[in-house]
Amino acid sequence: MTTVSRPPSFNHVAMSVPPDLLDAEGRADLVRFYGEVFGYEELTPMTEDRRRLVFGCYSVEQFVFLIADADGGVMQCPRLDHYGFSVGSEAELDAMLARAKAFQERDPRVDIIDKHVDDHGMLAITSFYVGYLLPMMVEIQWWDFKGRGEAS
Repeated sequence: MTTVSRPPSFNHVAMSVPPDLLDAEGRADLVRFYGEVFGYEELTPMTEDRRRLVFGCYSVEQFVFLIADADGGVMQCPRLDHYGFSVGSEAELDAMLARAKAFQERDPRVDIIDKHVDDHGMLAITSFYVGYLLPMMVEIQWWDFKGRGEAS
């Protein structure tokens, strides 16, 4: 017998990174950027110097898991490899993009692909991408269901 209490939901992203990125200085850079721009929070009980850093992302069941690989098996991605979040309004998207651009003014390691719209007629998807120190970028999307008077 199968019981479904809710549909499956996206849970986490895991990336292997060099141990040096997870030392005190590297973690501080990551926590500062991902916290200021996206509102991620370090799950400090999970932190292990030069070994692990976990970010909570909006819900207890959503997180980014960073694990050090000292054997050279670190993740490498093409620039556009990413994971994404959607927001409820274009204003929220614009606020995140503004925070990313402000951070980029202080730290040129921030990589931004500026806001653009893919218009599919009844649906327009507005998004931007941003990367910082990690192998994968983050895409933020706002879905505008035109003609319905609501966004999702």
